[in-house]
Parts: sequence; C-alpha cells; structure tokens
Amino acid sequence: MITGTQIRQGMMIVHAGQLHRVMNVTHLTPGNKRAIIQTQLRNLKTGAQAEVRFSSDDRIERAIFELHEMEYLYNDGDHYYFMNTESYEQVSMGAELLGGMVDYLLPNTKVECDFYDGHPVGVEFPPSITLKIVEAEPTVKRGTASASYKQAKVETGATVRVPPFVEAGDLVKINPATGEYLERG
Repeated sequence: MITGTQIRQGMMIVHAGQLHRVMNVTHLTPGNKRAIIQTQLRNLKTGAQAEVRFSSDDRIERAIFELHEMEYLYNDGDHYYFMNTESYEQVSMGAELLGGMVDYLLPNTKVECDFYDGHPVGVEFPPSITLKIVEAEPTVKRGTASASYKQAKVETGATVRVPPFVEAGDLVKINPATGEYLERG
C-alpha cells in the first residue's frame, strides 16, 4: 500500500477492484486545506479513462506483477499466442495489449510478459529485433550531403525507413518500440 502522495505517472494501481495505469498526476494544495492528488487513470480491462482525486493520506494498493519470459508462437488474426519458456503454458493476447509492436513479431521471438492475477497485462519487447529486408526501393543518387532514407519492407510485412545502402536480403536491427532502423544486423 502507498499513500496518495507516492502516486507517480506510469504506475499501476488497483482502484475500485480494477487494475489501472496512472496516466497523469497533479498535486494540488488549495490554500491552507489538505493536499489533493488529482489523477487520470486508465482501466486496463475496459480502456476507459477517469479522473480520480485522492487525499494525501489515502491508502492505495500498488499492483505487483509477476514477470515471465514468453516465446511468441503464432497468431490467428485477432489473438497472438505465447508460450511460457519455463512451464510451457500457452497464453493468448489481443493486438491492443501488444500495441504497434506486433508489426515486428516473428515466431520464436522472446519477450518479457507482466502478469497480474494470472492474466497478462503488458509485454516488454527486446530493445532491438533483427529482421530480413524482403523488398527495398532502388537507391537514387542525390546531390546532397544530408542523410536520406528509403522505404523497405521487412519479413513481417512492416515498412521501415532505412539508409540507401541497405538492399533486399540484408539483415537489419530495428527498435520495435519506435520502428526505427538501428544498424545492419
């Protein structure tokens, strides 16, 4: 349990029996009255956002997660299936839980998964993923010294911007959180 003054942006808390992510926190002290902590919470189950006020001495339950290494297996359109590398249990997750990083998922990719009450609530991808370029725009010589990038399609079907020297068949490292090219792999 934490007090209202210990709430920070990005924290996961249990409010009204539901798991919420703290999206924004504002600490208010109106005159000589008690402090109020104004928060914007997002319910992880429904996705609904609400503004909730806590007093400085309110007791709030901070969510404690279990962290498991999971291996991506396959998807069936709407759900993505992962296997726990220790217990071999399989879990399915919706695309909304994975966000835009699904564009860079290949079978056998290992990720860290946060579980709360036995259910997955978040996924942490590795900082870089190595993918093969399957299609790249032709390089056009330009009379400029500035860096120019071209579009290329990786084996997962996603499109990324790469430097002109990258060609089809090359392996590249990509940051899955931003979709940016990092280096040749």
